[in-house]
Parts: sequence; C-alpha cells; structure tokens
Amino acid sequence: MADVVLHETTAQDLLKTVRTPGAKVVVVNMWATWCVPCREEFPDLVNLERNYRDHGLRMVLVSWDAEAAVARPFLAKQGVGFPSHLKTSQQGDTKFIEEFEPQWSGAFPATMIYDGAGKLRHFWEGKRSYAEFEEKVLDVLKPNQTGG
Repeated sequence: MADVVLHETTAQDLLKTVRTPGAKVVVVNMWATWCVPCREEFPDLVNLERNYRDHGLRMVLVSWDAEAAVARPFLAKQGVGFPSHLKTSQQGDTKFIEEFEPQWSGAFPATMIYDGAGKLRHFWEGKRSYAEFEEKVLDVLKPNQTGG
C-alpha cells in the first residue's frame, strides 16, 4: 500500500482547500484517533468518498492528533487513498476554530459540507451514519444534477 499523504494545515490552508475549484461538494470532517465516535463513523466517510468522488465530491479529513505518526497508520488501516490533513500545532485550537468555522464548539467529530463555491451548506457535531452523510451530500449535489 502506498504511503498516506498527510499535510500539516492551518485554518487558512483548509479554507483554501475547501474553495479550490473542481468539486461540486466538499465534505470536511474533524476527527482524532482518540475520539471513539470519530473512529466509529470513519468507515462511512471513506465509503462516501469512494461512492461519490466521481460525482464531484472532495473529502477533506482533518486529524487533530498531536502527531502524524499517530494519524498516518489509522488512515492507512482505513484505506484512505487521498491526501488528508493534520491540524498544525503552530496554530492554537481556539484560533483554528474561530478562523475556520466559528459555530463549531470544538466537539468531535464535526462535519461541514460545502457546495462547489465554498458556501457552508450543512454543519453538525457528533457521529452520523452513512445514510445521513449521503442525504446531505445529495442535497448539495441536487442543483448540479439538473438538465439531464
């Protein structure tokens, strides 16, 4: 298996990733290996990415683990085959949250779903099921599926 690509990221880096052209829907998930609900929902996020990448989905996983050496083996075991992110230790947690998504309390997991223009369309804290993720992704994709 190829090495997992893990980019150290700030809130500003993450906002640029969300707004990078080319995706119809961007799912950002804040997680950590020490968070049990995060680990429980993780396979659903990986499956969602596999099932919808060809429909314009960009999955952005942001680990809040202290070190890449902790997150990388977990991502590899989950079969993550796309670049992921590690919150930089150079930016404090509160500043990161305030700059990226002020309505987020800092609870894990947290998921934000953006449209292709980078507008936040859905946000929640806590674990969700595959069906719930899919419903919100399809809600964002729907306007892009007209004219068929």
